[in-house]
Amino acid sequence: MWLKPEEVLLKNALKLWVTQKSSGYFILQRRRGHGDGGGRFTGRLVGALDAVLDSNARVAPFRILLQVPGSQVYSAIACGATAEEINQHWEWLEQNLLHTLSVFDNKEDIVSFVKGKVKALIAEETSSKLAEQEEDPEKFREALVKFESRFNFPEAEKLITYYSCCCWKGKVPRQGWLYLSINHLCFYSFFLGKELKLVIPWVEVQKLERTSNVFMTDTVRVTTPNKERDFSTFLNITEAFRVMEQLADVTLRRLLDNEIFELDPGLQDPTQITKRDLEARAQNEFFRAFFRLPRKEKLHEVVDCSLWTPFSRCHTAGRMYTSDSYICFASKENGCCNVIIPLREVISIEKMEDTSLLPNPIIVSIRSKTAFQFIELKDRDTLVENLLQRLKEVNSSNPVHYHFDSALQNSPAFGSTCMLGDSEPVHLGTEASQGKERSECRKDSSYLLNAEALRSDFHQSGIVGLDFGKSREQIKESLWDDHFVEYGRTVCMFRTEKIRKLVAMGIPESLRGKLWLLFSDAVTDLASHPGYYVHLVEASMGKCCMATEEIERDLHRSLPEHPAFQSETGIAALRRVLTAYAHRNPRIGYCQSMNILTSVLLLYAKEEEAFWLLVAVCERMLPDYFNHRVIGAQVDQSVFEELIKEQLPELAEHMKDLTALASISLSWFLTLFLSIMPLESAVNVVDCFFYDGIKAIFQLGLAILEANAVDLCNSKDDGQALMILSRFLEHVKNEESPLPPIGNHHAFFSDDQEPSPVTEIANLIHDSYEKFGDHSVAQIEHMRYKHRIRVLQSHEDTTKQNVLRVVIPDVSILPEDLEELYDLFKREHLIRCYWETTSPVNERHDPSRPYAEQYRIDAQQFANLYRLVSPWTCGEHTDVLAQRTFRLLDENMDRLIEFKGLASCLDVMYNGEMNEKIKLLYKLHIPPALTENERDSQSPLKNPLLSTSRPLVIGKSNGDAVDYQKQLKQMLKDLAKEKDTKTEKELPKMSQVCALENEYCCSVFPGPLSTRLL
Repeated sequence: MWLKPEEVLLKNALKLWVTQKSSGYFILQRRRGHGDGGGRFTGRLVGALDAVLDSNARVAPFRILLQVPGSQVYSAIACGATAEEINQHWEWLEQNLLHTLSVFDNKEDIVSFVKGKVKALIAEETSSKLAEQEEDPEKFREALVKFESRFNFPEAEKLITYYSCCCWKGKVPRQGWLYLSINHLCFYSFFLGKELKLVIPWVEVQKLERTSNVFMTDTVRVTTPNKERDFSTFLNITEAFRVMEQLADVTLRRLLDNEIFELDPGLQDPTQITKRDLEARAQNEFFRAFFRLPRKEKLHEVVDCSLWTPFSRCHTAGRMYTSDSYICFASKENGCCNVIIPLREVISIEKMEDTSLLPNPIIVSIRSKTAFQFIELKDRDTLVENLLQRLKEVNSSNPVHYHFDSALQNSPAFGSTCMLGDSEPVHLGTEASQGKERSECRKDSSYLLNAEALRSDFHQSGIVGLDFGKSREQIKESLWDDHFVEYGRTVCMFRTEKIRKLVAMGIPESLRGKLWLLFSDAVTDLASHPGYYVHLVEASMGKCCMATEEIERDLHRSLPEHPAFQSETGIAALRRVLTAYAHRNPRIGYCQSMNILTSVLLLYAKEEEAFWLLVAVCERMLPDYFNHRVIGAQVDQSVFEELIKEQLPELAEHMKDLTALASISLSWFLTLFLSIMPLESAVNVVDCFFYDGIKAIFQLGLAILEANAVDLCNSKDDGQALMILSRFLEHVKNEESPLPPIGNHHAFFSDDQEPSPVTEIANLIHDSYEKFGDHSVAQIEHMRYKHRIRVLQSHEDTTKQNVLRVVIPDVSILPEDLEELYDLFKREHLIRCYWETTSPVNERHDPSRPYAEQYRIDAQQFANLYRLVSPWTCGEHTDVLAQRTFRLLDENMDRLIEFKGLASCLDVMYNGEMNEKIKLLYKLHIPPALTENERDSQSPLKNPLLSTSRPLVIGKSNGDAVDYQKQLKQMLKDLAKEKDTKTEKELPKMSQVCALENEYCCSVFPGPLSTRLL
């Protein structure tokens, strides 16, 4: 490897290096002790010093120095791991430079010329590599050479970064280097002649955490199924752990969770991933989670600045985040002020005159006749130029479409162009419908979309005792009106602690649907896609699939106690929304609990608005929740368990196993408490969810457990704990609601128990914010990273156990051997996924399939396994036999086989009776195992009946091959018949049959195979 020329002192170097070749200008040296059998102690001492100091000589024990006659300064220009490599560089120097250098008279010219040539060679080498993308390309290039020589991975195994650290072996640390690649965590140490290599695939990591104890402070612990490894003494442990966490998450989700997970565009090709890409991914995910933006949004700039906040009459310090379609602001003081500005709402972005009071200001004007002033922006000109370019792209790709209703425009609450107003019912297949009525969903007629929320048509009035609730609603509406005047009434409003308090009190019924659209930013999707929902309904209605069957099954289970869903109008609207979403996102399709959530959305929003709210929840606010494995919900369930230990230590100490409590909480996350609370109370929870995201559900769950902590500690079993929580949640009331109480069909209750005291939902939400509202989005996302690893590995363990449970009854292989075989099968699958980019992973791994069919391997992978585990190996013919066996097992001819097929085949080879082995051998010599091309071959293996190398039948001529084939078939039938009848009568001429079997095996597979069979 060519090196960036670096000066060395030859006087001191002579103690560690031995000169092997020299010329007028160059010296080739070997590291002392390397390859020298007599210098064992010297080699160990020098090797230990190299490992501790990370000397290049440990990996590259050869080097070439540039020497100028008469000068005491030497420069290292090349190094090599082997003598062959360094000799290639030496020969190049002799052929291309040695004669040229004799022309120069000036020593400085010689040095400059050689250094320039070497730098050009380095630039040529790295031009096609990713090393130049790193912060320090030269050091990374050296580390890459060490990584490749030490671990001998294929070229596709991309090194991401490396760190100096210690790996603890018991209480003894081993100083070395930690290499983090796209698929593996590797550690290398060499000390006093002892070499340590450690390779841990990311897919085997079950837990990744930072720990501390008496001996080790601030340690990274990596847990695998077999062992725990501790790494410490990092120069920057925070950075190292963050990269390890990112790599584990990306690799595990890419290989084990490809059902729903999609990598960012920059991470699609694993061989092109860099440390910078991982850091950008982490920033993107935090940005999208914090502001709850679509997954497609890519963060471009993060700039420190200050924003003029008119409600406080000062500039608030914070950060501006810019992406493809948004400008966002978050104050440095958590919760002080956040702003989300969709670029489609922006009219202009202008630079103002720079003054001492307003340094580097810009003005962002939006359509609601509001302007935002940002100051103290670094690189203002570049930032404005980039924003204007994106604004132009947004306006050209998504022209603004607005439909207003005069009543809404004049509304004191919503006067924004950002908010869609009421509109006429849209008739599918026509321009627009002029009628106000809704038609029922009929097969022989077109469909009409609901232009009003179902609540407006199905509210119950005239009930005594609701005057107080109505007056409370009027007070809330007045408070919200005042807030809109001061903080804004559009999606671009200032989001402060004051609005959070208003949300915690409960949003007024008249504003609930509109504010849900604003808080989730579903209003932007709605305005950006006119006619999209209508098109989906037209395309999806009337089509039958598994999703539509499940939807039809659950339609009448969706809030059956509410009158809106006791009529065909509500049922038809629910059917259209769920079917349209399943058509939009077939990877999710339809999942249970989506019907309950959509029912509530339809009560407070128009049909099309409810659809976009569902999109926001499923694709942004609750990612990975809605699939057949509900990975996202299980991850948050595990996060919730950790929060219980952290926030409620007394409860966690009393209930040693928190799995039951975490399991109870699964329905809380999936349905946002809608299935276990009275509806009039649960909608207040949904209010908080749309404003604060999943954080609101976590803190409310903790508040519920704290309120029942005493009873839970006194509970005798999990069933009693479940009843305690169910009774409590059933009696969470909303006394301020103007609607009559609606019974909860889904809640559990017992008639023989005294009713629990009534708990006011507003008080419960207030307590949740006061006591448990201090967790930030960054903390929750970090916990999600940690627990996602555990959840995915838990699913893999479940898959493994279920596969073994299915296969064990059908084979005679010992369970422990079968488990090892499954591990080999899965490892072979993963090895191909590591480095093969031509075929997608999900072609061979599909988590949505039955357990026994999730992992599959192709012919090449099967051949590798066959050579490792099959007892029927026959030298150069092993590959041919493996190919035939694969074709025999590939019954559906999709060129992939499952684990059950492999296990059944090996069971016959190892444990099958003689007639079963003979049958298998026979099948390997007829179609489909034998192809037409192989029939034309004259190889003894490929066509044993044409073999003339040894007699086919003892005592018969070679011309009786046809008779032998008939005789063999008859023999197999006799053996099968004997096995079926289970008689003990001896077969006639047993010795002749054995001779035939022996002669057949020897003629087909000469060598040790016949001995194994017999």
